[in-house]
Amino acid sequence: MKEKPKQKMCIWVMLCHFSALVGWILLLFLVFLGIPLYLPLNILPPLIIWRFKKSQYPWINFQGKESLNFQMSLTFYTFIVITISLFIVLTSVSLAVTTNGSINEIRNTFNKLLSILMSLILFKLVLQSFVVTFAAIKAYNGEYYRYPCQIRVLR
Repeated sequence: MKEKPKQKMCIWVMLCHFSALVGWILLLFLVFLGIPLYLPLNILPPLIIWRFKKSQYPWINFQGKESLNFQMSLTFYTFIVITISLFIVLTSVSLAVTTNGSINEIRNTFNKLLSILMSLILFKLVLQSFVVTFAAIKAYNGEYYRYPCQIRVLR
């Protein structure tokens, strides 16, 4: 049985939203394996879907831009958090070295910073999974949805 074009369009729109989560899962898997790099893999899958399907359906074009804007915003926010963390780490280590701080003070600072960063990352991932799921369901049903707290790069 042949699928209707609207059904295909809704599935592609939903995949455009959900594919960003696959990018995050792949990134977490790489970090878990011990590869300490941060690549914006959450942008790549929605970009591929949007790029190849945007000319077929205007709904995919609109929702693909929304998904990409949100993922680029999250990537930007993550870079800001990483930059602030590196600044805090360098400042705390330089203060500990210049004041002849003990290794326990440095270790405590790193442990506190690590726990704060892990809680921020966990909060971001949980929030993103809820928002992306909500957006995918709304887009599949043909309803307009705009992500919160995003920077509109693509218009």
